Amino acid sequence: MDKIAVFPGSFDPLTNGHLDIIKRAIDIFDKLIVTVAINTNKNALFSLEERVQIIQDVINYEKLSNVQVMSTDQLTVDFMKTHHANYIVRGIRNENDYLYERDIANINSALADNKIESVFLLAKSQNEKLSSSMLKEIIRFKGDISQFVPKVVLDRIDNK
Repeated sequence: MDKIAVFPGSFDPLTNGHLDIIKRAIDIFDKLIVTVAINTNKNALFSLEERVQIIQDVINYEKLSNVQVMSTDQLTVDFMKTHHANYIVRGIRNENDYLYERDIANINSALADNKIESVFLLAKSQNEKLSSSMLKEIIRFKGDISQFVPKVVLDRIDNK
């Protein structure tokens, strides 16, 4: 049986930290599904459809295999059941991320009758302070984010 994992998030915008987690996860799993969702608590820079397309463009540009990009409006555990995935991949930047993700992992496991395993990948040091929310603030003030996002993402932001 294939090891299928999901990497859920809003990815608005996709950062080098996200891309690093994707690259590392595809070395662990047979298939990775990047699930793009709407986060109602955040102001969107890109629409859901734009984010899916941008991530797909990055995947193609990087020539990554075994990665599928999909949008979802479901709970992650329900999406996983539909797509026969048993693993959730999450990036951990610091202790706050860990505490938050640990609680979510426990809830997801309970909702899925303990059939889901959360896999935490530690952020590389250059990505520890990186967040999409922080980048959106820099973008709003016309700051340079070129060192924090893939070129494909930067081009889309510049053309927005």
